[in-house]
Amino acid sequence: MGLSDLHLVRPRSFPDPEADARATGAVDVLESAKIDDSLPEALAGAVFVVALSARRRDLGPPIRQPREMAARLLSEAALGPVALVFGNETVGLTNDEIQQCHAAVTIPTNPEFSSLNLGSAVQVLCHELRTLAFADLPPVVDPTVTPFTSPLASHDELEGMYAHFAAVMTETGFLNPAHPGRLMPKIRRLFGRARLEKDEINILRGILAATQSGTGHAREN
Repeated sequence: MGLSDLHLVRPRSFPDPEADARATGAVDVLESAKIDDSLPEALAGAVFVVALSARRRDLGPPIRQPREMAARLLSEAALGPVALVFGNETVGLTNDEIQQCHAAVTIPTNPEFSSLNLGSAVQVLCHELRTLAFADLPPVVDPTVTPFTSPLASHDELEGMYAHFAAVMTETGFLNPAHPGRLMPKIRRLFGRARLEKDEINILRGILAATQSGTGHAREN
């Protein structure tokens, strides 16, 4: 389907002769695959991240249809790297992994057979992307248009901001780590809708840093 930037998070066995045999002429994609120790590491630099989920969840981003999300992915790809995230064959993605994504997609299968095998799920979404991408002429970059000066924040920049928020809320007593409730998932959902830019991340973290400085002075006094 034309996608070649493959990241594998802690694969059980890789390289693997069985994977090569199943690649059917695409062994080069496996040979160039990157091995990552964690999902945040695999998503570093991505400006838009979509998770595949076979079921609806109480937490995490709203779940959309493949065709709708393919259009969004192609649009966001003009602004920076985008990513599709798939879980393993047995249990899929955890709630924590889903929450690290900006959006989620589910394949509308027969409810009695809701879970596709991983290869089929990947193929369906990649086919939607390729079909939509080549439905018309490729987009032409207008050299007379000045690009936006602040690109979208990457996944690792967002995760850094969320960690900063958690630290400040804990220091100020707003967040009790022993009983966090749904505060951080709601914070993620809020900023996930906003689609923050790099400059906006810097502004928010500057405010957080100033808050930490202020609470530090208060303790000294």
